[in-house]
Amino acid sequence: FQLQASGGGLVQPGGSLRLSCVADGPQHYDYYAIAWYRQAPGKEREVVSCINNADATHYIDSVKGRFTISRVNARNTVYLQMNSLKTDDTAVYYCAADRAGGSYCPFILYEHWGQGTLVTVSS
Repeated sequence: FQLQASGGGLVQPGGSLRLSCVADGPQHYDYYAIAWYRQAPGKEREVVSCINNADATHYIDSVKGRFTISRVNARNTVYLQMNSLKTDDTAVYYCAADRAGGSYCPFILYEHWGQGTLVTVSS
């Protein structure tokens, strides 16, 4: 199936954005774990946040208290609410999905990937 990420853009430091990841085509979407990764220029890709099929969530330390991941299974959608954005959050953000949905989500090798959406935090 396909994943469609959207919601990126240019925002000033301290601002907010909400990213969306819509899945087109999976059966039993509620079985899946969903993750948000990001890759900044010159840096390795890192998992920012993820949510498994029991709604257990994970965040990297640098975004704890600022980002919130949530899912609406009826809409095949996962959101990433990003508040108090910093220049260090600038990156291309990707969503990923895997049917091993009950696992500890940052350790999953995600099978399905969407295209990226660019988030630029700058004054």
